[in-house]
Amino acid sequence: MTLRSDRRRVLGVDPGSRRIGIAIGVGPVASPLTVIQRGRSLDDALRQVAAVAVEEEVERIVVGLPLRLDGSEGPAAKAARDVVRGLARFTDVPVDVHDERFTTVSADRALMEAGLGARERRGAVDKVAAAVMLQSWLDGPGSWGADDAQ
Repeated sequence: MTLRSDRRRVLGVDPGSRRIGIAIGVGPVASPLTVIQRGRSLDDALRQVAAVAVEEEVERIVVGLPLRLDGSEGPAAKAARDVVRGLARFTDVPVDVHDERFTTVSADRALMEAGLGARERRGAVDKVAAAVMLQSWLDGPGSWGADDAQ
C-alpha cells in the first residue's frame, strides 16, 4: 500500500567529510533530525544512516549532491555518489540525489540570524543543511515520482 504524499516519510542526507547531516520529511515538511560523525570508516556511518531510516520508517532517502556552480560534478559530488552506492549495501530503501548547492550557506545564515554562536552553529548546521536540501526536494515537481497521485 502506498501512503498519500502528505503522509510519507523521507530521510534527507547531507554528506560531508566529517559529519553527515540528517533531516526527516513528513508529508510536505522537512525538519532537522541529527548529525552522524564520520569516523575512519564510511561504512560505519552509513550503517548508522540506514538504522535511522529503519527507525524513522522512511520510504525514500534523498542524498544531497553538491554540484559546482556550472552544474558539473567535482570531488564532493563524487564522494556523495559513493554515499549513495554505500547506502545501497545497507538498506533496500530507494535512494535519490538532489542538488544541494548553497544549502550549508543558507543553513549557516539562518542559524546566525537565530542568534547562535559559532560553536552552536557548527553542531547544528549539517542537519539544518540536510533539512534545507530535503525541503527543496519535497517542494520540487515529481519528488515522489509517478506514484505521487496515489
